[in-house]
Amino acid sequence: MDTHTHASPYPGREIWFLTGSQGLYGDDILHQVADQSQSIAEILGGPGKIPVRIVWKPVLTDADAIRRLCQEASTSDTCVGVIVWMHTFSPAKMWIAGLSVLDRPLLHLHTQYNLSLPWPSIDMDFMNLNQAAHGDREFGHIESRLHIDRKIVAGHATDPRVIRRVVAWARAAVGRHASRTLRLARFGDNMRDVAVTEGDKVEAQLRFGYSVNTYAVNDLVAVVDEVTDKEATQLAAEYVELFDVVPALRPGGIRHDSLLYAARQEIGLRAFLTGGGFTAFTTNFEDLGGLRQLPGLAVQRLMADGYGFGGEGDWKTSALLRTMKVMGTGHPGGTSFMEDYTYHLGPGTPRILGAHMLEVCPTIAAERPRCEIHPLSIGGREDPVRLVFDAAPGPAIVVGLSDLGDRFRLTANEVDVVGPSEPLPQLPVARAVWKPRPSLAESAESWLLAGAPHHTVLSSAVDTETLTDYANMTGVELLTIGAETTVEHLAKELRWNAAYHRLAQAL
Repeated sequence: MDTHTHASPYPGREIWFLTGSQGLYGDDILHQVADQSQSIAEILGGPGKIPVRIVWKPVLTDADAIRRLCQEASTSDTCVGVIVWMHTFSPAKMWIAGLSVLDRPLLHLHTQYNLSLPWPSIDMDFMNLNQAAHGDREFGHIESRLHIDRKIVAGHATDPRVIRRVVAWARAAVGRHASRTLRLARFGDNMRDVAVTEGDKVEAQLRFGYSVNTYAVNDLVAVVDEVTDKEATQLAAEYVELFDVVPALRPGGIRHDSLLYAARQEIGLRAFLTGGGFTAFTTNFEDLGGLRQLPGLAVQRLMADGYGFGGEGDWKTSALLRTMKVMGTGHPGGTSFMEDYTYHLGPGTPRILGAHMLEVCPTIAAERPRCEIHPLSIGGREDPVRLVFDAAPGPAIVVGLSDLGDRFRLTANEVDVVGPSEPLPQLPVARAVWKPRPSLAESAESWLLAGAPHHTVLSSAVDTETLTDYANMTGVELLTIGAETTVEHLAKELRWNAAYHRLAQAL
């Protein structure tokens, strides 16, 4: 049974709703269990609720049926996670075989059909039907006994808190699925002598599912060179409609050929990525082959359409960006490649000015971007075209993925994006200004202590809970720097985490 009657931002993706019971109660009770569990699934899948299609499955009352359904979920190309609820009492030994083979994120929904108890009319029939209070405790025991990673959400399905927490988990589950099917194209290698953009691609594929491979830049050049004048002219005209294009780049302007070449780059990149099934990519200004410009506008446009990107060959940030793009699909806000560039230490509240040479995604823009052309002091190529804008204010997170040698670590800083104190007429790149929590000093000291990278993902569309759920699903360490963080406490957390992960590897 498909409970969605409205469009999903994740077409082709499903979350299966499983309900546990047993045959002891008789057919009448089981019919009521089925009807009521379908109602709960419909509440979760209603308009404005869970963004992934909720598919209700028949009530499970024996070990073989549970095992078969868990195996089916684990091999399904559409199922990204399962929600499990014990409506009545389901003896947990029945779930051992199924949970042992389940290879999908699991959310244990601890709820019940009725919101309030009908005190005057409660009898044993009512008690036999509504047993989630101890049925879920039986299920929780076997989950813990089997060391099953899961998210537990308690409360009625109509409670906004319950919906919010399930939504975060559902978005993380789709992100996990995107990670496991992610193919990334590196055009050239990473920037020479840089440590943080290195990493173990084999371990990344084992942990996340990323498939990361390198292609010669001139393989891309060949596709860019095949773009026709007509195709480039049509896309350049679209730029004029969408952005505030400076006169020099407009048709008839002295730099219009540069805009046409930027259009050729976008068309060529799209063709290469689409043809290879890639959803993320990297470039490197040190390795441009026959490209006339370092791709700027093209990269920004592709990020806006959901592609992951990393500069200087940073495949880890590119893959993380793609994953967070997926998790934020359909949610207000934007998500972009970012880099901590410079600080404002006073007067007033200290802030960070983030940017990059060219490649900041316009989904975070506060207003219609300007399309400009300026010199670039590195790369040794023609002046590149780029979009210039300020980021929209509001709460966001800045996230980095680093390879520590023995494990991967996600580090997240909760921030508040603000407008620049004054206009920035001489800064020819897109940028974001933010106040990190708890303060710039505590945030920066914590970030450095964590060994987190300088390339990051800035997102106002993905919240901390969703990122936490994703980290749990992938078994990756997550450090969160927020309003209550102190460097002293973070240092202790780092030591505890190091001990845990080393012991876990030994086991």
